[in-house]
Amino acid sequence: MSAVKDAAIDGEALLKALLEGKLPDDRGRYGEFGGRYVPETLIPALQRLDQGVSEILSTEAFERAYRHELHTWVGRPTAMTHAPHLSEAWGADVWLKREDLAHTGAHKINNAIGQALLAKQLGAKRIVAETGAGQHGVATAAACARIGMPCRVYMGAVDTERQAPNVRRMHLLGAEVFPVGSGDATLRSAIDEALRDWVSDPEGTYYMLGSAVGPHPYPLLVRRLHAVIGRESREQLLAQAGGLPDAVFACVGGGSNAIGLFHGFLGDREVAIYGVEAGGRGLSLGDHSATLARGKPGVLHGSYSMLLFDRHGQIQETHSVSAGLDYPGVGPEHALLQQIGRVRYEAASDEESLEALAECCRTEGILPAIETAHAFAGARRWAKVNPGKRLLIGCSGRGDKDVDTLAKVMPSLAAAPTGGAGV
Repeated sequence: MSAVKDAAIDGEALLKALLEGKLPDDRGRYGEFGGRYVPETLIPALQRLDQGVSEILSTEAFERAYRHELHTWVGRPTAMTHAPHLSEAWGADVWLKREDLAHTGAHKINNAIGQALLAKQLGAKRIVAETGAGQHGVATAAACARIGMPCRVYMGAVDTERQAPNVRRMHLLGAEVFPVGSGDATLRSAIDEALRDWVSDPEGTYYMLGSAVGPHPYPLLVRRLHAVIGRESREQLLAQAGGLPDAVFACVGGGSNAIGLFHGFLGDREVAIYGVEAGGRGLSLGDHSATLARGKPGVLHGSYSMLLFDRHGQIQETHSVSAGLDYPGVGPEHALLQQIGRVRYEAASDEESLEALAECCRTEGILPAIETAHAFAGARRWAKVNPGKRLLIGCSGRGDKDVDTLAKVMPSLAAAPTGGAGV
């Protein structure tokens, strides 16, 4: 039997195990990916969290409290919007899952309020978090205010400048924002600093990780809290469009919104699934953040997954016009889904993504986040060669936070007329 056929059989077995809830395994592994690579001082805290995920998340009391917050505070279910003008332009039937309409403006709030409720039940006294584009930071600040717990948010100094509106929102919501100037001063450095804070007080501090990355059980926890996106999408499309999509698209940095959306369709083999990473300004190492499309396996931030590193094994600085995708790693479950061929991961460049963002603004009256625009760019390419098909895009967040960045990188926007005398 050929090695290729062996790999295919293993892939089917792994997908079956994943769909049956048998992955991650008891070591926190998704096949060869995942695990727990952390300092010894964090092991007891991770074990307590693992026990909490196992024993608390499935209880009726937690489910009731979580659903109540989702329905009455977050604003779920979020809308499923048909996009008639993009459909006409692309020659496809385009639908948008509107996480941009969730409280605080992105999918991140599903995870933040869920982890905040869990932290309270675990007896935490304070919360620390990291953020890149600021959406997880805002969601964390809002969730902590909601449950009455102090929080500190670490954010790369570069990101505090390009996402200044979100920094101001975090302050208004009562969070302490700590700019990180070390390393690349982006999301990677923010995670490093948040982990250092957690190590100094693992008993009283809860680390609210914002993406489907990190040591076990975080990738599982974040996916479970975001799986509502996929469940709602599946139900809404069946009700509104009369069937499942032919293809599903989501942007992928760490991969939190994507893993939540994808889980609603992994078992539907007729549905093609695509993750779209940041292709940045080119294919050279350091010019993009396309971890799955261009990376190799390695360990970062407590997990074995796909990474971007140089020939000396050093983690490489990345680039993306999107602060939220500017990260050299990705969640281990995405690495598995790529390995077994269930999800295809591609990259969209800065330029393609900004063009797609502008098109969505002009034709549908929706300003997506720059992160989200990468999914639009990937979907547009696919639609051009698959005319007449139905596709779903995970609209993970709104682009209000990106207006200052857009004014700098889109000359047409910066040069736009400011109007005449007005009326």
